[in-house]
Amino acid sequence: GPRARGTSLWAAGLLLFLRRRIDPYGFERPEDFDYAAYEEFFSAYLVVLTRRAIKWSKLLKGGGGVQKSMTVKRYIRKGIPLEHRARVWMGVSGAQAQMDQNPGYYQRLLEGERDDRLEEAIRTDMNRTFPDNVKFRKGADPCLQRTLYNVLLAYGHHNRDVGYCQGMNFVAGYLILMTDSEEESFWLLDALVGSILPGGRQRTVTVSSTVTVPGLSPPRADYYSPSMLGLKTDQEVLGELVRTRLPAVAALMDRHGVPWTLVVSRWFLCLFVDVLPVETVLRIWDCLFSEGSKVIFRVALTLIKRHQSFILEASSFTDVCEKFREITKGSFVTECHTFMQKIFSEPGRLSAARIARLRERCRARLLARG
Repeated sequence: GPRARGTSLWAAGLLLFLRRRIDPYGFERPEDFDYAAYEEFFSAYLVVLTRRAIKWSKLLKGGGGVQKSMTVKRYIRKGIPLEHRARVWMGVSGAQAQMDQNPGYYQRLLEGERDDRLEEAIRTDMNRTFPDNVKFRKGADPCLQRTLYNVLLAYGHHNRDVGYCQGMNFVAGYLILMTDSEEESFWLLDALVGSILPGGRQRTVTVSSTVTVPGLSPPRADYYSPSMLGLKTDQEVLGELVRTRLPAVAALMDRHGVPWTLVVSRWFLCLFVDVLPVETVLRIWDCLFSEGSKVIFRVALTLIKRHQSFILEASSFTDVCEKFREITKGSFVTECHTFMQKIFSEPGRLSAARIARLRERCRARLLARG
């Protein structure tokens, strides 16, 4: 059908970008980018994309929302074609339902009372957000910096407990690139921070002093709250998982006194944005919106397990940090389709109940430490 053709055309269009300095999302490729290796990977991936596009077009024909189901979960693990990505993310994350139930809410947030400190914090980070992306540059038309500013400002008004925290700019920036919509980006950011990442929603908070919406309340947002307790907890949880599954790596970290936060905080805070290649991050996010934050641990464990012997060669504190930077580069992470298969096989079983127990234990430990 025409939709499948549209996606194959999009995929074929990506071929045009293979030799260019700028990728399809507006990012400049690094000086040492291996064009030949990428072209080899992409010609094989193109076949997968085209096959998936046909299946997705059949699944989504007739319009309407996307509901969670075993079929949808399986399809999402194999990748959502770009043209359907925003719609599927909105559907499976619950963002679409929130947006439909709260018409005009986003606009009212933007028109809410001024908050100079919030505005200044967001403005400070504007030029630091994707300096390597042509769409976020001052001279771009349209310049996505304005869009990003609005989304973050609205979120700061919506969730006063968080306001704005570094890291949110990168996450919101990717949402904008995918949805091409300010309002959808806002609701997806709310779904991520409010439901998908640890913290959960509290039901008793006024959204802001100017706007109240029945049944919609901002979450505790522990990744991005001033104490960042959720973020610190999840880094400890990863440490515990490594201790039981990859004890040699845990012993190495202990021996050189390297805290997990030093090597993985960016992985969690930016949800792998600016850590892994764009296409791979988008595939991870497909599953993050569909299956929740457990996926973050799957990715982290796969990276560490795959490169265990390389990491174990480290002979000093600095060396360990350098090795962790290295393992996020190269063909293993670039070949996103195989990489995604690995994250669901390599780490083995990872139950939600186990993660919940570990989170509880690590959180209590952190609180006791003060």
